[in-house]
Amino acid sequence: MKKIYIILLLMATFAAARAQVRTDGTKTTVANAVEFDKTVHDFGDIMLSDGPQSCSFTVKNVSDKPLVINNVISSCGCTDVHWTREPIREGKSGKIDATFSNDQGPHPFDKTLTVYISGLKKPVILRLRGSAHDKKKSLSELFPEHIGSLGLKNREIKLGNMEQDSQRSDAVSIANLGKTPMKVSFANVSQGLDVSVSPNPVPAGGTSKIVYTVTSDRSHWGRNVYKATPVINGATAKESIEITAFTKENFASLSEAEKAAGAQPMFEASTFNFGKVKAGAAVEASFAMTNKGKSAFKAYKIDSDSPAASLSGSFPEVAPGKKATLKVRLDTSSLPKGETLIILTLTTNSPLRPIVNLFLAGYVE
Repeated sequence: MKKIYIILLLMATFAAARAQVRTDGTKTTVANAVEFDKTVHDFGDIMLSDGPQSCSFTVKNVSDKPLVINNVISSCGCTDVHWTREPIREGKSGKIDATFSNDQGPHPFDKTLTVYISGLKKPVILRLRGSAHDKKKSLSELFPEHIGSLGLKNREIKLGNMEQDSQRSDAVSIANLGKTPMKVSFANVSQGLDVSVSPNPVPAGGTSKIVYTVTSDRSHWGRNVYKATPVINGATAKESIEITAFTKENFASLSEAEKAAGAQPMFEASTFNFGKVKAGAAVEASFAMTNKGKSAFKAYKIDSDSPAASLSGSFPEVAPGKKATLKVRLDTSSLPKGETLIILTLTTNSPLRPIVNLFLAGYVE
């Protein structure tokens, strides 16, 4: 089941062209028509005994005609939602009220609300997140990753998917585990990453947020890791925080006809099954494809979720109507014994298939 979940997660994509998604209280404008006061509400650390948790999102009409919130769909039955039903006139605002039941057990949660608004081609995704606990925990327990007096919930932060010509922002909570105020800055910041702390300094025994923004860059495709080294009260830490983002092509400026005339990769099979092999054996896998589109096909980047898989040579640009074969070498010496599933993710120039997932499957004895 875990492997199936991973496949579905990788195949899922979400992006809002040329829009910023922030969680630090900054307003977000969508298609120059709708302004949200926020797109994420973070409840933080809550107790199950606290009962249901509620929040509101303000929706302002910044267009030149009335708009209607047609529907709001929750990702699960644990979230009840109500919204302004009457038309929202120019310059006026409506509301989306959400209540999380907080009865699903002690664990982190991240729920989504899919908002359909008249005049918008794509729905807007709102998020409700936090961590529910069944008993009180110390600050050190709530933030188990420690870099000096800096407490983090996770040193590896996942930003999600984004498109070229866009930015995505988010924020995560941090804690000051020390007994004096903590001033935090960052060194060795990766290109394309902007990161800061607010409020700063972080009070002793208190919390704050790391606010970060990734700006897309056409030299970065697919999965990329952006790093920043905390500087705590003037002392540079030995460890870094890592922010992972997945960047794909942006086709927002193309017409439907231009999209239809793009490249269309058709693989003969999406899975290469290598059967049973002895640990340490080398596996040579191949995936044959034909470009059924009207434009040349290009794979900007090919990511593997395992370092055991490597490309055999480079994957060429494929002209319309032509065939090509992607060859992959798998070194099984580092793989655990038992069933194996490795996922290859191609970031492409195809408007219809911007992301292609291929799979290596088998059994290591």
